[in-house]
Amino acid sequence: MVKVSAYNADGMPAATAESSLMLYKMLGIDGEVVTATALVFTPKTAPPANGWPIVVWAHGTTGVADKCAPSQQGLGGTQYLLQQLLAKGYVVVAPDYEGLGAEGNHPFLNLKSEAFSITDAVVATRDYLTKQGKSVSKNWLAIGHSQGGHAVLGAAQYASRAQLNYKGTVAIAPASNLAAILLGGEKAVENQPANIQIPVLAPLDTFTSLIVAGMQGHKISVSYPQVFKPDTAKIAPIAETECSGVVGLALGKGMQDYASMPEHPNSLKDYGRNQDNFMSIPVINNFLNKDSQPGTVKLNQPVIIYQGGKDQTVPQPATDQLVATAKAKGTIIQYETDKDWTHETVYTTNFNSFVSDIDTLFKQ
Repeated sequence: MVKVSAYNADGMPAATAESSLMLYKMLGIDGEVVTATALVFTPKTAPPANGWPIVVWAHGTTGVADKCAPSQQGLGGTQYLLQQLLAKGYVVVAPDYEGLGAEGNHPFLNLKSEAFSITDAVVATRDYLTKQGKSVSKNWLAIGHSQGGHAVLGAAQYASRAQLNYKGTVAIAPASNLAAILLGGEKAVENQPANIQIPVLAPLDTFTSLIVAGMQGHKISVSYPQVFKPDTAKIAPIAETECSGVVGLALGKGMQDYASMPEHPNSLKDYGRNQDNFMSIPVINNFLNKDSQPGTVKLNQPVIIYQGGKDQTVPQPATDQLVATAKAKGTIIQYETDKDWTHETVYTTNFNSFVSDIDTLFKQ
């Protein structure tokens, strides 16, 4: 059953015919139907002959706690792109992922969970609007940034679940090859002073904390002490109750406090972060190499990927590897790169290109 209430934040009501928060049912990662939430926006323009096409916006990392759901904390600037899409005559659906803002715990970066959050939200949206007498096309596509880029690649893999007409994917700096990102970040600051290491290691440990926190309460799980040494194992569970920014600050403070002690000035030597070889723990190894990895099968619709050379969150080599692997599987990919784009500017400087890409994909 779908339940809908008004969404009044981010100035979206002024840009839409309807701005709503939808509660719907989706198939969760444990094989059970769970309640999930999504924002639904309809354009002011009259629908074309075949109905409004649907564009899904998949959000970047916010955390795994309920309060981190975009529907609760706001769109954070994303509304400007969404408003452009609405002006073009697209229905826009912005799902919170499984466990964000609704029952259960969000399985952070679990590809299938994110994909079902998208496919099931599209189906629920179309059913809801159709019952309201609105004309909605069977054509849909997905666009997302960072974790959202990861999620839309998952949606492409599982698009047949919606039993509609999936037209393609725009993935912006998509998370992938997580083990390579984690190991590469570690290597980049190896043997450096703490003030150089902390800005790199705290974000890495944030992602690891969110991964472990996202497994809690699910059938497949792992404990914090299995993954982290005591210094970090005391801090990491904050990821279950706080959003990613606060988690990163807490982990960084733990390192900073340690490095401020007279006995090891500006050094993280012997600071307890990750357990040795934690990536070889079967649950973690399976997650890193299988459950979180996009592009391992041929995607049947066109994919457009954007990536910046100065991205320190999703480094370009990780995305290069993703693209090479996906192309080897037969996926058609248009790969847009710029040596100066960062993780943020790859998104903020390309709004017009994204809208143009979406127009083109719907015409194919």
